[in-house]
Amino acid sequence: METTTKQPLKKAFGYLRVSGKSQIDGDGFPRQREAIERYAAAHGITITQGFEEKGVCGATELDNRPALQELVAALHSSGTRLVLIEKLDRLARDLMVQETIIRDFRRDGFEIISTMEPDLCSDDPSRKFVRQVFGALAEYDRVMIVAKLRAARQRIRAKTGRCEGRKPYADQGVIQRITELHRHGMSFAQIAGTLNTEGIRSSEGKGWYPASVSRVV
Repeated sequence: METTTKQPLKKAFGYLRVSGKSQIDGDGFPRQREAIERYAAAHGITITQGFEEKGVCGATELDNRPALQELVAALHSSGTRLVLIEKLDRLARDLMVQETIIRDFRRDGFEIISTMEPDLCSDDPSRKFVRQVFGALAEYDRVMIVAKLRAARQRIRAKTGRCEGRKPYADQGVIQRITELHRHGMSFAQIAGTLNTEGIRSSEGKGWYPASVSRVV
């Protein structure tokens, strides 16, 4: 009687991102998580850890993406070589940032798969061309959204004489605490966790996220 040996599941990390703080509790993360988990289940992949970029613009480079930094560190230390994303625009909405991240991942022997465009993160010239077209369209869409929001603020300011944006964080004691933790080498995510554990609230009376810590730093 023949016996069959099951092949071990391939391990991967999931990377998710939403741009605005108001989107953190919305549909963005559940939708991305569902797409990644569905793709993984269909292709014999097990997701061992998810990394969520909360309130970080898609044009932001790696240096200011705490979750992506943690993911890269985990890739180098865990033996996992694969990262799943829902769509390319979750990786970046700036063509240069997108291509830089993909190039750096490939240089270090890591693989990125977009569940919506699973064959586009390769060096095949045709697929690379299509990927860059998608990246350029995502960048154009982001720029147009920013322009529309700026125009709306200008209309409100012209009509009412004011249009307040985000106010800088002003609690010097909290700023000092964040600075101290940052000097000790803590990541933005670790600092956010420490502040929340210590019961320190943000200027809006809410908990801390890596992106909000990054803005203070």
